[in-house]
Amino acid sequence: MTTHSVYVVELDLEVLSNKKFVGKNPNYQEGMRCYYVGMTGLSPEDRFSNHKRGYKGSRFVRTYGKCLCPQEYEHLNPMTYKNACSMEVQLATDLRNKGHAVWQN
Repeated sequence: MTTHSVYVVELDLEVLSNKKFVGKNPNYQEGMRCYYVGMTGLSPEDRFSNHKRGYKGSRFVRTYGKCLCPQEYEHLNPMTYKNACSMEVQLATDLRNKGHAVWQN
């Protein structure tokens, strides 16, 4: 059943002041964007809202989250849970390979 989605949140560049975030992105190219990539059984909009209000959310999104980036994920959704698990990793890898900094659990 196609009940899940992947989503991408643009993070403020201030996230680059966080050593843990920077440590996960050794190939970040200066001037590129920073993102959080996740998967959800909710709509991406509802999941982003939960992050921002601190409900089961990433501190990176709560603190630095600017907006959803549907151009990066809309064409992929919806999908099965299994596919969302692998697509989350692939999407994060693809963005990193382009020089972006990405947080993905």
